[in-house]
Amino acid sequence: MSLAQVHYTSAAPGDEGTAGRFTAVGPGVSGALLAEIEPLLRHELPDGVPDHPSDGELRSLPQAFTYAALSDGSRLVSRSAPVRATGGGVGPGVRFHAHAVHLPPGVPLPGDRLPVEAWRSPHWVAVTPGGAIPDPLTLPPGPTAVSEGLDDFAVSRGPWLTAVLADLRRASEPTESGGRPVVLVERQSADVARWLGLASATLPRESAERLTFTTYTRQPGSSAARVVGVLPEDAEAARAAGLRVHVCAGQPPSAGGTDDAWAATAARVWRSRSPELFREARELPGEPFAAGPLAVTALCAGITLGPDGRAAAAGWAADRPYALDARRTGQLVEALTSPGIDDRTGPEFDAVGRLFGALEGRCPAAVTAPLAAMLVTEAVRGGNGSLELPRRDAFVGPEGAAVAERLAPEILTELSDTAGTRSVARTVQLLRVARLLGVDGTDALPGVVDRLAPALLAEAAAEGGTDTPDFAPALLELLDEQFEVRTALLGSLDRIAPQDPGAVARFLERVTLPFTGTQALPHLRMCAEVPGAMATLGGDRAAVWHRVLRAAGLSPFAEPLVLRTAVGLVWEDRAPTVEEARLLLDAATSDSHRVAGTWARLVDAALGAPAAEPSATGTPAGPSAASTDEAAALAHDLLRGFPGEIGGRERAGLLLLDLVRELRTGAPEPGWAETVRTLCAQAEPVEPALRERAHAALVERLLAPDRPGAELYDFVHGDDTELIAAYDRTARTETVRTRLRTQPAYAADCFTVWTAHPHAGRTWPPVAAALLDEVLRPAVRAMSAEDVAEVEATVGRTGSSGRADAFRTWNRSSTLGRLGRRIAGRVRRG
Repeated sequence: MSLAQVHYTSAAPGDEGTAGRFTAVGPGVSGALLAEIEPLLRHELPDGVPDHPSDGELRSLPQAFTYAALSDGSRLVSRSAPVRATGGGVGPGVRFHAHAVHLPPGVPLPGDRLPVEAWRSPHWVAVTPGGAIPDPLTLPPGPTAVSEGLDDFAVSRGPWLTAVLADLRRASEPTESGGRPVVLVERQSADVARWLGLASATLPRESAERLTFTTYTRQPGSSAARVVGVLPEDAEAARAAGLRVHVCAGQPPSAGGTDDAWAATAARVWRSRSPELFREARELPGEPFAAGPLAVTALCAGITLGPDGRAAAAGWAADRPYALDARRTGQLVEALTSPGIDDRTGPEFDAVGRLFGALEGRCPAAVTAPLAAMLVTEAVRGGNGSLELPRRDAFVGPEGAAVAERLAPEILTELSDTAGTRSVARTVQLLRVARLLGVDGTDALPGVVDRLAPALLAEAAAEGGTDTPDFAPALLELLDEQFEVRTALLGSLDRIAPQDPGAVARFLERVTLPFTGTQALPHLRMCAEVPGAMATLGGDRAAVWHRVLRAAGLSPFAEPLVLRTAVGLVWEDRAPTVEEARLLLDAATSDSHRVAGTWARLVDAALGAPAAEPSATGTPAGPSAASTDEAAALAHDLLRGFPGEIGGRERAGLLLLDLVRELRTGAPEPGWAETVRTLCAQAEPVEPALRERAHAALVERLLAPDRPGAELYDFVHGDDTELIAAYDRTARTETVRTRLRTQPAYAADCFTVWTAHPHAGRTWPPVAAALLDEVLRPAVRAMSAEDVAEVEATVGRTGSSGRADAFRTWNRSSTLGRLGRRIAGRVRRG
């Protein structure tokens, strides 16, 4: 069918206000289409065009070669070129002529050529034909002129190739908006056409057909094309419009402008002058712009690629191990394992590892052996702990012997190094490679394992959280592969578990080690048991302890260290209660606790026992006699059981508790107050509950009716503020008040004590006076006359007649005070 043509030229003289006019329009082009086409054909000359340019200057002016999509689905291919004016026009000596071919929807160019291939067609004209419009645009048969010289052009634009091809690919996507074009800045509009020629050869046909363009414009921000060309003087305006601008006519850009592996590979293909590889790559399976097929094709053709391209090729081939024939598979392996490559990356090695796994068993060992050698060499020398290692049978024959001979000394040297800090993943990888290559590391194994075991715990703790540590999969593979390593490592972990059983238990919750065999491993079994015991038995720590201890399978009498592990697991960050400590003490001999070191936990339990229990109202009820007696009894037994181990402040604290026991149940050595003061000083920093307990026991005994007078005298004259304050608090308790009201003899004794030492230091006198007035006086008021008389008589018998007179005077002042207050009240009421 015939293609309609359109001719458009600059406005003639006298056509003020118009940019140009249509001089010929082929059939089928409506007026509505002409209105849409006209802006596409207008040509704005660059600044500085001479009034009367020479032929060379005229030829050097930019031409706008355009391919546009119209609103009705049709397309337009056009060329707008400057021509010499024959009179009037845009400039004094230059005007333009546009020649366009209209392509209806679904109709291709002659020969099914791409639009850019019409760039150098000899049928473009610069004048409107006279008479009938000639036959539509045709192209010469065979290879088109657009491909001529593209290799040289691509090499000359090497620094820009990757970034431009990446943007041209994005511009060709179906969803790409035509309102924000990619801008190519060249000094010659023909070079923009060459860029489009590169794109047409590189992109799949359907993508190239979507790539609308114009090789020259002065208004890139308003262009609907996906790619536009501008001269260098218009580049800044394009940047100001927020467009993606590539200045290909100036200083080469710095490297690293894009991470598009497909574009980088395509650029290397062009620089290698091998555009035919694009067709070969499109015959391989994969997404249109996946880097893998093109990278494989390039590597098989001997083109050098970067690490991203090699990784893409290896990954693609690993996913499609049957897509390549034996010849190309060998070429790919040879390219990937070339000894001249020194920039391999972790992702590349990972992809090569996957490729080896896909090819192993499908290809001869001679093909896969270089991949295996490369992987283990990287594992040893590159420290890549994430590599998937080949199987042991990958190294049979001379290839394996050569690799083992080369790497064995390096492996053994690093494994034997005790000075450096080596990660768990690194140690595991070295051990696995050593077995893979048949390297004998028997002598180094004990030291390696002894360093590996604590490193496992440290790295897992450093990672934090509850997820499986990164090194766990490789570690479990190592233990599954090597029985001797598993036995040695589990034994080492079992030996260090008593030192920090909580850390081992947390590790085992995250990494399920295989210790279900014949090894005893009592401590590891206890560490593995504790989470389930805690979940089942809840807060009953004694029951949890029994269950964990049973999991060991050993008696604490036979293996005392199981005591330490069990105690550390159940009471990791806190001391046992006194009751729990008594259970622990009775569960084993003192020798067992001494070996296990658990006696220190029992000491902590005794010293940290609470001094008070809450009352029914929720307020402190004072020292708990039951807990005090239990803690004091525990302290007594600990002092007897571990006399050589307990010293310093802990010993002083336990002696304080033992003194509490004697003050409440026996007859301690004389000098109670001084002993309490001395032991508290030796036990500093003494636990507040323990200090309160010792003070309470002392003052309770001093407030007892049968306390020795000498002890009371020493106490009063010791002028110890804390002890006297404790005495004051205890004297005001309801127990003492009740005894004062109901026991005249006790009231008489307290009167004698509280009045007998008026000059005993500065602390005692005001406290004694306050007790007389605020504690004893209310008690005496509440007594009957007979009880008051008995108090007076008792004071006289135990003291002197003067003391009895003092009591009568003190009591009379109380009575008179009451009488005066009554009289005053009556006067006020009158």
